[in-house]
Amino acid sequence: MHEVALAFFWHQHQPYYPDDLAGENPMPWVRLHGTKDYWGMAMLLKEAPEMRATINLVPSLLQQLAAYTEEGREDAHLRVSRLPADGLGREDVHYLLDNFFMVHPDQMIRPFPRYYELYKKRGISIDSAEKARKRFSKKDVLDLQCWSNLVWFHPVAFEQDAALAEFRDKGRGWTEEEKQWLLDRQMELLREIVPLHRELMERGQVELTTTPFYHPILPLLCDKRLARRAMPNVALPSQLQGYPEDAREQIRRGVECHEKIFGQKPRGLWPSEGSVCQEIIPAIAESGVQWIATDEEILSCSTDGWVSRDNNGYLRNPEMLYRPWRVEEQGRSLQIVFRDHAMSDQIGFHYQRYAADQAVDDFLGKLEAIGGATGGNAGHRPTLVSMILDGENCWEYYPKAGVDFLRGLYRRVVQHPKVNPVRIADYLDRYPATDKLGHLFPGSWIQHNFAIWIGHPECNRAWDSLHETRQHLVAAAEKKSKPAQQIERAWEELYIAEGSDWFWWFGDSHHSAQTGLFDRLFRKHLQNVYLALGEQPPNELSHPISQGAGHAETYTEPTGLLRVKIDGRRSFFEWINAGHYACGGARGTMTMVSTGLVSDLYFGFDLERLLLRLDARGGSVREQLAAVDSLRLVFTDPEGFELILRRPREKSPEAELWSHGAPLPGAQAEAAADLILETSVPFKDLGRKTEQPVHFYVELLKDGKPVERIPHEGAIETAVPSPDYELIMWQV
Repeated sequence: MHEVALAFFWHQHQPYYPDDLAGENPMPWVRLHGTKDYWGMAMLLKEAPEMRATINLVPSLLQQLAAYTEEGREDAHLRVSRLPADGLGREDVHYLLDNFFMVHPDQMIRPFPRYYELYKKRGISIDSAEKARKRFSKKDVLDLQCWSNLVWFHPVAFEQDAALAEFRDKGRGWTEEEKQWLLDRQMELLREIVPLHRELMERGQVELTTTPFYHPILPLLCDKRLARRAMPNVALPSQLQGYPEDAREQIRRGVECHEKIFGQKPRGLWPSEGSVCQEIIPAIAESGVQWIATDEEILSCSTDGWVSRDNNGYLRNPEMLYRPWRVEEQGRSLQIVFRDHAMSDQIGFHYQRYAADQAVDDFLGKLEAIGGATGGNAGHRPTLVSMILDGENCWEYYPKAGVDFLRGLYRRVVQHPKVNPVRIADYLDRYPATDKLGHLFPGSWIQHNFAIWIGHPECNRAWDSLHETRQHLVAAAEKKSKPAQQIERAWEELYIAEGSDWFWWFGDSHHSAQTGLFDRLFRKHLQNVYLALGEQPPNELSHPISQGAGHAETYTEPTGLLRVKIDGRRSFFEWINAGHYACGGARGTMTMVSTGLVSDLYFGFDLERLLLRLDARGGSVREQLAAVDSLRLVFTDPEGFELILRRPREKSPEAELWSHGAPLPGAQAEAAADLILETSVPFKDLGRKTEQPVHFYVELLKDGKPVERIPHEGAIETAVPSPDYELIMWQV
């Protein structure tokens, strides 16, 4: 195989949550990700000194870290955590019960018996906080305050700090003094984050890069009409004026902030969401930045498909993806690298379900295949394989926050005779780009377009609200009737509102329990523009933009009993009362580039059986799942059960119900595949009785490895119906 230069590029990012005018911060994610991912990812690199990587630190994240560590700021979650367990008011208890379980339950709740006990006592999605609070004693509240912070400490912290490990091992019954010690320890770790990154930079192990300050989508700031290049029929906001001067200011501030904190200008810049266009090249180059990065699909579009993947995922002209390119505009030049999105998605979305060693083997096997495929045409230049992905969000879904996987991966990479981990700037110094792109296609790292941030009526309304507020601010600044300090404060709030994250949650691409809160924060920052000017905000900014306002559900519930014959044939009436989950590429704050094999999951029951149906994307199940070896229906409640369907491409797949690692004798599960896949599991085989919960998810496996999970996170939650279920549903 040809020599491979492996460039890990971890993107660390949080939007600017605080409302500085009101002195409030409703979101804890900077602090919680800080003690886990920002500290932990750097620490894992520190313990592997031969490893090289690039870490992107968004200025809005760094500014919020400094607010915690240098100014003593807090967020709503921290305020409620600090309160004495017997001193919480009614609203504080409601906040605690609604927000202190907001983690991935499989990896961050279930492994800890006391936290899982409190989770089940809460009855998420079953009872309101008002109803659930009657079940929580003072000791329960205190333990929950501790656990909701404790699970956000990185596993390495427990290895290094015996007192912290002893605290966790105690598991329950902590005192108020012990809780305060934990929260103080949390702040100590936050204070280590920036010095730790500076140390890794100064010893030459890590390259640190930046992003435009508040993480805006630069092409849309410059010209919203650029969205039409990838989406010709997209509906755009009514106000199409661009603000290239704002894009330039966001870049300038990002570079300035980075230099102030780390003592040197960044050489590289990650354009927010990998969003690029020809027009932004001069502004980035003028800031002193030398290279940028984005997704491979931008290269494909920029070369009219010359570098692209076929229907089987194989690259055409692969050696041209795995090298840097040059882009030029108005006499300014940048180098640009393109991420392998398939390999990056493996880490972000799939390896979490592998055993750690199996995942590392798979990754290196794919890396060796790339080296083999590019050797003949790469010349003297090592094949540059760029792994670019979020450095924070995916680890919530890995056992032990991905420690075993990353340690194994780093160890094997530095030992590999043909793989050399590199910082991107070092590679570019030695092997500068020799190929030039004629025109950089405008798009992002998600489906090479801007569909998540513009085009939906909610997104467009948000852009128009931003424009109207900006126009008011520009007029106020031109009149010079306001003190300069007020104008400056108003511009700051406007720049915050230009951030990509607010638009991420508008529309129907992503949903979370906090969608409504993101909506409110976006409008609050626009309101703050007026308040900073000493004026009353317009009334329309008090009305939600998001129609769901945080109440969107990921799946619908069954509306009646089903009468299904397990034969794999599509019958509308058999499944008319089923619950439905539409499969997509989104997962909260992350999005997969590729779509899965399954398009829809339907579920429901008769009085005796759980019933499940899968529809394939683009054809029949037997055709589309031809490469899948097996399917697993995994039950999280009751725990320990899973239904295994071997060879789901066959008309009558073998269906075997397992209980706690062994086949269950006498179980009567059924399965059939044709246009659709249908399966059933008797409730009695699961040991479930009327109104007892049944929670599950589905995995597809190839060569014994999970390749798709439905839903992408969490589980479908239902319950065994009562004999009068249909009467109850009819009355409702």
